Amino acid sequence: MSKKSKPTVLIGTSGWSYKSWRGPFFPPQLPARLHLNYYSHYFRTTELNGVFYRTPTLEAVRAWAEQTPQEFIFAWKASKFITHWKRLGPKSENSLALLESRLRLLKAKAGPVLFQLPPQFQKDVTRLESFLRRLREPRPYVFEFRHPSWYTLDIFDLLHNYSSALCISDHHDAPAPWEVTAPHVYVRAHGPSGNYRDRYAPQTLAAWARRLLRLRMEGHSIYVYFDNDQKSAAPLDAARLMRLMHLN
Repeated sequence: MSKKSKPTVLIGTSGWSYKSWRGPFFPPQLPARLHLNYYSHYFRTTELNGVFYRTPTLEAVRAWAEQTPQEFIFAWKASKFITHWKRLGPKSENSLALLESRLRLLKAKAGPVLFQLPPQFQKDVTRLESFLRRLREPRPYVFEFRHPSWYTLDIFDLLHNYSSALCISDHHDAPAPWEVTAPHVYVRAHGPSGNYRDRYAPQTLAAWARRLLRLRMEGHSIYVYFDNDQKSAAPLDAARLMRLMHLN
């Protein structure tokens, strides 16, 4: 990174189209097919969450790229085939290739790739390191652990060695420490109770803003996605954090 360039700071939501957002965020009569374009006028990034359950068609990915501005960034939540069914094992090669086939369509709009592990998946250093070796594309990779056994120094060191980020998540299963292991910092905000609901207290978001601004000054790129999607809490909190970080 050159001295003149500024680290990326992107704040958005996990997904962009929910019924409860009609009225509070989306105009009530706006067709669902126009939600992404509308959303992209307020936020410069989103986390693709639905792709975790089903790989989108080539046409769908091209449409997402076409409906958003040139500088828009998509974070991609990797398929559960990789994380839940194949458990980061060697049989995940085909799924990783399929993932890459979609990311290439996004071109410069392809951002971080998130691997969210299941809560029953406990710490396995050997398996994680073998998987990290298979990630040959130079992308900002992120790992969200849902079992607390992963939060140890050897795991943090391993992620650091492969320039991969520990997802700073407040999910109720295993809230993560604010441990920075990569040039990029990735925050998933699941709601103040970690259960996808309710808005964050203003003082909580203010504390996050101070911490993230310090990390930006240290040269880290920042990605934050609000997943408290019920009753449009996510876009409201994302917009508030953007204001606190002077991004509006």
